[in-house]
Amino acid sequence: VAQAPAKELDRAMVAHTDTAVGNGVDAVVEKVCNDELPVHSLERELGDCARAVLVRREWLKRQPGVASAEAVGRVPHEGFDYDAVHGACAEMVFGYIPLPVGVAGPLLLNGKTYQVPLATVEGALIASTRRGCKAITAAGGASAAVLSQGMTRAPVIRFPSAIRAAAFAAWMHDPANLAVAQEQFATTTRFGRLTSCRVTVAGRYAYARFVCATGDAMGMNMVSKGVSAVLDFLSAGSFGDLELLGLSGNVCCDKKAAAVNWISGRGCSVVAEATIPGHVVESVLKTTVAAACELNVAKNLIGSAMAGALGGFNAHASNIVTALYLACGQDAAQNVESSQCITLLEPANGGADLHVSVTMPSIEVGTVGGGTILAPQRACLEMLGVAGAGQEAGSHARELATVVAGAVLAGELSLLAALSAGHLMRAHLAHNRKPAAP
Repeated sequence: VAQAPAKELDRAMVAHTDTAVGNGVDAVVEKVCNDELPVHSLERELGDCARAVLVRREWLKRQPGVASAEAVGRVPHEGFDYDAVHGACAEMVFGYIPLPVGVAGPLLLNGKTYQVPLATVEGALIASTRRGCKAITAAGGASAAVLSQGMTRAPVIRFPSAIRAAAFAAWMHDPANLAVAQEQFATTTRFGRLTSCRVTVAGRYAYARFVCATGDAMGMNMVSKGVSAVLDFLSAGSFGDLELLGLSGNVCCDKKAAAVNWISGRGCSVVAEATIPGHVVESVLKTTVAAACELNVAKNLIGSAMAGALGGFNAHASNIVTALYLACGQDAAQNVESSQCITLLEPANGGADLHVSVTMPSIEVGTVGGGTILAPQRACLEMLGVAGAGQEAGSHARELATVVAGAVLAGELSLLAALSAGHLMRAHLAHNRKPAAP
């Protein structure tokens, strides 16, 4: 962690030991409470991230809006690598929240066996997903393929007239001009590459949706930096009249359910499938091929259509996506678009067996950067064999995306089976309810 020079008094307080709290924390807390030391930059001012957390906890106990100072003390803080968090993952840190992590597996996917880590507080979720993994593995495994890979950013640009906005769109859609934009993008990164751009015009507003390869990073920051360079180049040249209103114009579309992601994809677009023999459907999943297929149509297709779902033609894809994202250091808020999924069940081999598939057009994952730098989350990626950068650019991110889809496939299969057999409430009562105290 970079250590900025401290004031002489601050140095004395850093060196002081106070037996009440330790390491001069009480004295520093007084300075913070008196607005002599900024609470948001304690890590920089003190040069010690763990100590900054101690000071901030004591400061927080005295603040309005905290209903219980004792509650602050019950949020754990010891034994955490705050140096890794600082400047990368969170600000104003005063502790951490432990989450239980379970494992669903073995999942045989593309000829490789995985034990999938899932962090959740929803009882029965891991047990159910594990049952789906058992059925898939007993059936000989699932297959998954990445259909496309590319992170997007779509700034909103305003022009003096709609005609100028249309001219900008025409310019960007010319392959020769795209090559010019690609050169400018490449000046900002060794790993990223601009692959395409489509512009949507609404009156004087133009939304340029840049699609970029980002290697094994999820890549939002990389793409934003590259897109900024392209726009700076254009504003200094042929489009000096462009006015950048925002680097994100919501056509990207990040952390919101949107048709553009459902149709065009974002991150990794993945399809996964398996054929489950009828005897496995009956012995492991405790249902029948006909019952599972009938429910899927009525629930995931017709029911979702009646609800006006956008990419929500599934039973509970977001459950598995979010639990895996939390375990593996992904951006949990991106579960919104990453969970867009259509689940299809069909009779196979004359109705004797069950074919199941999930198609997920916008799984946004990375195996470098962000929360993957934290040791526990990286350990979960190491369990899957996808930590860090792959030998081929983007290969680890693509593999992780297929694991996400494979785990969703297992979760969908098991929940639909439980619903079609009437076992869902029984499972939740067994795994999600503690007996009443005597």
